Amino acid sequence: MDKKLRRIVAIFASGCLMAMGAAADSVSEKAKKLTHSAIVVDTHDDTTQRLLDPKFDLGVRHSDGSIDIPRMKEGGLDGIFFSIWMSGKVTGPEAVKRATAQIDAVREQVRKHPNEMVLATTAAEVRAAKKQGKIAALMGVEGGHMINSDLGVLRTYASLGVRYMTLTHSIDVEWADSSTGKAAHNGLTDFGKDVVREMNRLGVIVDISHVSDKTFYDALAVSKAPMFASHSSCRAICDAPRNMTDQMIKDLAAKGGVIQINYHVGFLSQEFRDAEKKDPAINEGIAKEINTRCPDENDEACQLIQGDKITREYVAAGTLPKVDYTKIIEHIDHAVKLVGADHVGLGANMPYGMEDATMIPKITEALLQKGYSESDIRKILGGNTLRVMSEVERVSRETNSKK
Repeated sequence: MDKKLRRIVAIFASGCLMAMGAAADSVSEKAKKLTHSAIVVDTHDDTTQRLLDPKFDLGVRHSDGSIDIPRMKEGGLDGIFFSIWMSGKVTGPEAVKRATAQIDAVREQVRKHPNEMVLATTAAEVRAAKKQGKIAALMGVEGGHMINSDLGVLRTYASLGVRYMTLTHSIDVEWADSSTGKAAHNGLTDFGKDVVREMNRLGVIVDISHVSDKTFYDALAVSKAPMFASHSSCRAICDAPRNMTDQMIKDLAAKGGVIQINYHVGFLSQEFRDAEKKDPAINEGIAKEINTRCPDENDEACQLIQGDKITREYVAAGTLPKVDYTKIIEHIDHAVKLVGADHVGLGANMPYGMEDATMIPKITEALLQKGYSESDIRKILGGNTLRVMSEVERVSRETNSKK
């Protein structure tokens, strides 16, 4: 199977019917009010490829996918980091070109909807957007391969509004090892450490989702600003390489960082991962069907949407297990017990979990039922992300003032 398609399959082999379990649970008025009064931030949204289609309008409610302005407003989502992503196999100037096109597509949607959205690059701008009743659009580059080993490109992305970069994606880059790579560098190279330092100076959050454990610890040692994992869950519950061990979560928190819990099932449920491994034909079958429904191999938006639909069909047929949305809460609770509510957030990675943004209040409801205080829930929904942003901005100011 083509590696690019494997990535799509891996995503959607975990995007099963969690929302079906959620739909059976009612949400109290208290949970709804709390969600809508808090600042809710999703640190990882994988729908940016759809924005490349000039016909796609984020302002219209869609029947597929999970993110559009009407549904974000209904669910109380105030800030969203659009993921700038492409396969790690795309490198060099072509990667820079494609990343720039995605950044432009996000900015264009904001331009088209000035009454509903605003481009945000600071915590203060996210808070201001909330007061104005607008959604804050933010951006994160998912994979260091997109800077083409050039700090100048990193600076350009920052100037265009990018506020985090995932150091690697699913394969190693020239200067850092991935959690699913070949460990070619034993973590970060000297240039990789320079990348982290430059991100600190620019006010760009160092994102350690997807990186190897050694890369994580190297980045942790170099970075003077808090880091976060934009879409990772707990390895103690689900043994996925991208997930964080308990010790990593503790060490991340000790330097002010946040683990943003990923919704999609391949990082939530060990049962689901085991089912995939037991029968490789499942992924092969999904891949074949994606190829049939998406004949253009470069149409990543089609692959994402159809991959979701196909995997749901597999779950409905009983080929893959259904995982209830409460697994999200299990991971949140595990991390909170380790490091406290100040270091946990939401890296939803929609649409691979709760179906769409309207279902966010179900998380609030579940946390209330577990006895979480309203102040702690506000932190988890978005307050902790804003704190990290503010700290990263402070380090940037201090670093630049010394030069």
